[in-house]
Amino acid sequence: MYYRQMGRIPHKRHTMFKKDDGSLYREQVMGTRGFSGTQSILYHHFMPTEVLKVEQLSRYLPEYEDQQALKHRLFLTNKTPKTGDALTAREYILGNQDLLIGTASINEPMKSYYRNGDGDEMLFIHYGTGKLETMFGTITYRPGDYLLIPIGTIYRLVPDENKRTKILFIESFSQITTPKRYRNEYGQMLEHSPFCERDFRGPEILETFDQKGEYEVFTKSRGSIHSHLLGHHPLDVIGWDGYLYPWAFNVDDFEPITGRIHQPPPIHQTFEGNNFVVCSFVPRLFDYHPEAIPAPYYHSNVNSDELLYYVKGNFMSRKGVQLESITLHPSGIPHGPHPGKTEASIGKKETLELAVMIDTFHPLKVVKTAHQIEDIKYMFSWVEK
Repeated sequence: MYYRQMGRIPHKRHTMFKKDDGSLYREQVMGTRGFSGTQSILYHHFMPTEVLKVEQLSRYLPEYEDQQALKHRLFLTNKTPKTGDALTAREYILGNQDLLIGTASINEPMKSYYRNGDGDEMLFIHYGTGKLETMFGTITYRPGDYLLIPIGTIYRLVPDENKRTKILFIESFSQITTPKRYRNEYGQMLEHSPFCERDFRGPEILETFDQKGEYEVFTKSRGSIHSHLLGHHPLDVIGWDGYLYPWAFNVDDFEPITGRIHQPPPIHQTFEGNNFVVCSFVPRLFDYHPEAIPAPYYHSNVNSDELLYYVKGNFMSRKGVQLESITLHPSGIPHGPHPGKTEASIGKKETLELAVMIDTFHPLKVVKTAHQIEDIKYMFSWVEK
């Protein structure tokens, strides 16, 4: 990300910044990689360390199934009965040592504030509108938004009244960034990137609460959820600047890369973390070689598992897969178009599909509770009848 400033800050960092009554605002340096990564400096009305009570509430890491026969999997997330706020409604489906993946059907605002102390979070908004309230300011969200929330950011997701929000989420144990190959040595997006800085939306307004009282913040860290009862409102920041802050990117602003013949999945890459990438399959023109086959070839990603979340339209290489579904194609066996889809793609000029793909470079494990929403017949959907 690029440098941004909001609210009031002093002329020099690490110097006195006084309130009208002569007392000091409290400076907080928030950074990654031991002060050598991206960072921001925030100025609070109160000490961010003022905690009245702390309690370990519960473990949050999911339980995984025992190893089963290697097969392709299909999970129907629209059949998940759980609802609630952006934390309580989370249903973990897959995960490994690098990230956790799941969906949430959100029908109410978060009652308390929350931060992930284990890594960054990415929330993809399938449908719904609302706002993301954070210590850095507020971002309004709409369908198709990726919301990127840095580690340690205190936030609250508030859906618009009487409207449900459906999200696909990633809880990463590392920083999520744009692909390195699309940035120059100064961090600026290159001309051949499928997006640029104009497409990123940071906080739109900084709402500051100069309030004492008891406010609970749930913190995820070290495999558990902890309760921290603060003695002041957690969104008490009067100003900040730096390179670390939450931001949004809408999938409609992703400019697809096309070619005369079928292009490989890396052209769809949108983000990356440690040992995983996130890709966006968006509406685009098909290949224009006179003998091109627009459907993907059968392939074996021998070093990665492939997950797809289906958002909109008819995915050109699949049939019988509902929207809001997740497919998992594990490494070790090939995957590709369903029967008839290769032939049907020939001569087509465009696709209107929209899907999010996550490729992981360590095998994904299936959460035990995901069996409740699994279509166990999916592995055999390539059998021609």
